[in-house]
Amino acid sequence: MKVEKVSANKVRYTFDVTSHEFEHGLDHAFEHVSKDVEIKGFRKGKVPRSMYETKFGVESLYEEALNHVLHHKYHEAQNHPDYEIVGQPEVEVDIQNIKRGETFTISLVAPVKPEVVLGQYKGIEVKALKTDVSESEVNAEIKALLSTNGTLELKTGALELGDTAIFDFDGYLDGVQFEGGKAENYELEIGSNQFIPGFEEQMVGLVAGDAKDINVTFPAEYQAPHLAGKAVQFKIKLHEIKAKKLAELNDEWVKSLNKEGVNTIAELTASTRKDLEDKKKQEATNVTTDTIINKVLDGATLDIPQEMIDEEIKHYKESVEQQAKQYGLEFDMFLSLSGVTPEQFDAQAKVESAKRVRTTLVIEAVAKAEGLTATEEELDAKYIELSAKYNMPVEEVKKYLPAALLANDVAINKAYQFVLDSAIKK
Repeated sequence: MKVEKVSANKVRYTFDVTSHEFEHGLDHAFEHVSKDVEIKGFRKGKVPRSMYETKFGVESLYEEALNHVLHHKYHEAQNHPDYEIVGQPEVEVDIQNIKRGETFTISLVAPVKPEVVLGQYKGIEVKALKTDVSESEVNAEIKALLSTNGTLELKTGALELGDTAIFDFDGYLDGVQFEGGKAENYELEIGSNQFIPGFEEQMVGLVAGDAKDINVTFPAEYQAPHLAGKAVQFKIKLHEIKAKKLAELNDEWVKSLNKEGVNTIAELTASTRKDLEDKKKQEATNVTTDTIINKVLDGATLDIPQEMIDEEIKHYKESVEQQAKQYGLEFDMFLSLSGVTPEQFDAQAKVESAKRVRTTLVIEAVAKAEGLTATEEELDAKYIELSAKYNMPVEEVKKYLPAALLANDVAINKAYQFVLDSAIKK
């Protein structure tokens, strides 16, 4: 086998196919096709090889024979120690020049895992993020709880931000009513930004009984193409205004929240502070982690085969399709309810898949550079963890997840943590 690199991420494997190897392929090809061959005077599947070749020509077996030979040669290429094939190879062979009884050459041009040239991955400097929680933040969170548990009561006077309006509306495009633009006794919290930009602000100051024409423009990316970017007019009639009355902050109300170990205002304040601190710490960890990993990725040089990204995109889509099935929804409907168009999903899948592949390759290179590997103890512990997670015997888990694959995952996780632990926070 001759091996030559034809680009940063493609390798050509060239093989000599001996007459003996090709003859073996022809035997296999005849065995495969003869089961369905019928020639007058012979039962189906019982046609002699000589009779078959006389009638159809030995060349009719060449394609099937080549596939059989290529199958074996592909395995040879996969076992080459210097390169790892990561996608379907292209076959280079001139079938017109193949002659029975003579040696000929075939080549496989395959995408391979690219070489990674690492930049800085140790001692990455990042800004330390503050996670302190102020008294005003705690009070705002408690006020939000009071609001959530509050009640709506009729209000006299002018409509303000935060009030709920009960009103009729009727939409017109170029003086003509448009479908879906009409409702009666609609409830809307003013300032919630549920309507077209500018709509809610123009209602502020109205009192019950007022009518008004509101002029707005639909966003350019609006989901209904016939309305996207169009200027329209809504005729509205305000019927009622309701203001939110906050719940009263006392120990009795605190108990009604049914939070474990929280029965007094003081305990609620302490619990709220801890929750906010935990949230800020987690957010800071996420931001810091992304910053560190992105710097490592930006510093690395590699040329990723498109085949690797395409395979990751396929897995990405399959995982989302599986989520849709769990909810009993069609894929397009699941995307629609998530507020994502198919075009946006495809774009997102490409970006996230490309980054995921790049991250894996770069962190794998870090593991190799640092000599990070999985120990037998770590593999055993991981198998036990997976066994418990999927409620499956360890031996069964091993059938689905070979030790070599699991060892690579463990090494990657160790390298990932190594990068994070070595970072310097200033």
